[in-house]
Order: sequence, then structure tokens, then C-alpha cells
Amino acid sequence: MSAAGEPSSFAQDIKPLFRERDRESMRSAFDLWSYDDVAERSDAILARLRDGSMPCDGAWPDDRIAQFEDWISAGKPA
Repeated sequence: MSAAGEPSSFAQDIKPLFRERDRESMRSAFDLWSYDDVAERSDAILARLRDGSMPCDGAWPDDRIAQFEDWISAGKPA
């Protein structure tokens, strides 16, 4: 959920979680700032976030992972 209690949207809530350096490190495979790319690969991205292998310079805190999970559960709103 977003801060306003609405389902998270990619544009406002999910895309900003990925930094420029995260985007550049994954660019050869897909674009973390592209809704279509992230939505299509959301399960694989979530698995990497959960196991701490993404981003490459340190794991996300649990609340950020939960936000990504909630976005998936909400149907991946754009």
C-alpha cells in the first residue's frame, strides 16, 4: 500500500525504489524503470530481493520488499 492507503502504483511507488545504479546494472537484461519489464519479471525480481542478491550492493529492508510484494498482489498497477 502507498502512504495514502491506496494500492501501490509502479510509477509512483515501485519505480522510485530502483536507483539509477540498479537500473544500469540490470540494463543488459531488462529495464528496472520500465513497467512492462518489471511486471513481466516481477516474480524473479521478488525472489532476488528476498534472497538478498538484488540489488548487488546490499539487500533491501523488509518494508521495501513488502511494498514490492503488495504491488504484485494488487495486480501490478501501473
